[in-house]
Amino acid sequence: MMRHFSAPRPTARTLAVWQRNFLVWRKLAIPSVLGNLADPMIYMLGFGYGVGALLPKNVDLFGGVSYIAFLAGGSLCAAAMNSATFEALYSGFSRMHVQKTWDAIMNAPVSLDDVMLGEMLWAASKATLSGVAILVVVWLLGLSSSWLSLGLIPLVLLVGLAFAGLGLIMTALAPSYDFFMYYFTLFITPMTLLSGVFFPLEQLPAAMQAVAQLLPLTHAVALARPLLLGALPQDALLHLAALAGFALAGFWIALGLARRRLLT
Repeated sequence: MMRHFSAPRPTARTLAVWQRNFLVWRKLAIPSVLGNLADPMIYMLGFGYGVGALLPKNVDLFGGVSYIAFLAGGSLCAAAMNSATFEALYSGFSRMHVQKTWDAIMNAPVSLDDVMLGEMLWAASKATLSGVAILVVVWLLGLSSSWLSLGLIPLVLLVGLAFAGLGLIMTALAPSYDFFMYYFTLFITPMTLLSGVFFPLEQLPAAMQAVAQLLPLTHAVALARPLLLGALPQDALLHLAALAGFALAGFWIALGLARRRLLT
């Protein structure tokens, strides 16, 4: 049992796995980008302008900015989370279990460690693409004009790695696609509502605020929102370390579970 969870040993062949997934995705790149962009943009614009129009104009609820500007940072992080999660779960499970792509790749001199890390990097790459697309829209709408917002690009990559790692754990455990509904219902959806995407965390009861601090999306939003609004985040190193910890732990656990499932 413990040998399955020994230290990961990926090699440079990881990049070949990433390239393989990129070449397949490139055939459907435009509808894929539009699909990843549409959902978060609908939420951001719908809630930002719709709900924002109902809020009092003379009350400082969101740090002196409009509701849509407040919502932009959270929407960007949520989009990166969803993109990485869907890729790691549904596409990853298809390649692992349905299409047997991982088995085919491992007939070459490529280890499962390389396959898993390649999948994680690919999911994070798609998350970065989604985040950057939303960032461009935010710039075009005039919701951010600070050079600090460029820091969101590497941040979104880290967010993608964190959620890709967590998603691959579910993929390694899943008996079927239906299993993923538990993950979304019990983890992803509640986290989206508790992590400060749609409203300040201070509006939550103290106990729920404490729970929110344990969630990766909370740390992502805490970094993204100030950068988008032209300010340096507080406790930035703590938030970065938390996201990196989720990414590393997620990959290690997912790899161990995948070794147990596929190599025994």
